[in-house]
Formats: sequence, structure tokens, C-alpha cells
Amino acid sequence: MKWGWGLGKCLTVLFWWVVLLNAFTPLVNPFHLLINAAGAGLLALHVLEVLLFNSRLQGRSHRWFDRLQILLVGIFHIQSIPSPAKVNKHA
Repeated sequence: MKWGWGLGKCLTVLFWWVVLLNAFTPLVNPFHLLINAAGAGLLALHVLEVLLFNSRLQGRSHRWFDRLQILLVGIFHIQSIPSPAKVNKHA
């Protein structure tokens, strides 16, 4: 399943390259508007993911780098972060 997450990361980075390319040399109408809207929506979703999963990043040594990666590839990076250890209340 790790190859699936890696493929998702690659495709997301490819999408961001298309958004950047569209920003500098707009594609034909109406595709440039659709790409810009999809890029803005995905960026908003990734910002929401950073806010929602911020507590999961607290024990990490490179929290800002993790946040940057979440902004870039979103849930595909979150899946690669190990879950925090559960505290045993009965011990």
C-alpha cells in the first residue's frame, strides 16, 4: 500500500506543477479558471488538514517541515506519520 501513497504524492506534486505553470502561462479559456479554482480549493483543504492534524505533529522533531509537506501533498504525508503512542491508563 506504500506505493499507493507514493503515487498519490507524485500525482499531487504534478498537479501543483500544472497550477504553477498555469499561473505563469495561462491555458486556454475556461481551463485556466478551472485549474485556478481547483488549486485554490486544494490549498484550502490542505490548510484545513494542517489545522486538524496539528496535535499529531507535536512530538515530531521537524514540525514545520511536516506542515510544509502537508500543505504540498496533504493526506498522503499524514498517512506516513506514525500515530502517537497510546497511554495505558491501567499501568
